[in-house]
Amino acid sequence: MDLAEIEKLIEGAIEDAEATVRRARGPEDDDHLEALVVSPAFEGVSLVEQHQMVHEALEGRLTRDIHALELRTRTPEE
Repeated sequence: MDLAEIEKLIEGAIEDAEATVRRARGPEDDDHLEALVVSPAFEGVSLVEQHQMVHEALEGRLTRDIHALELRTRTPEE
């Protein structure tokens, strides 16, 4: 799956989000991704709920098209 497409899905689903997605480092990590998502929508929301918001934004692709995703979420102030 194209990294820009993943970023668009996240940014389209989470208000004012900025998503940066890249391939994880390492020789066997072609299908492992890392994402940093920054959004004011995460303000006052638990880390678990923030991650759930991102998973929902990916519309089921996490189990079909994305093998593994290391996810970091932040508010703009963080």
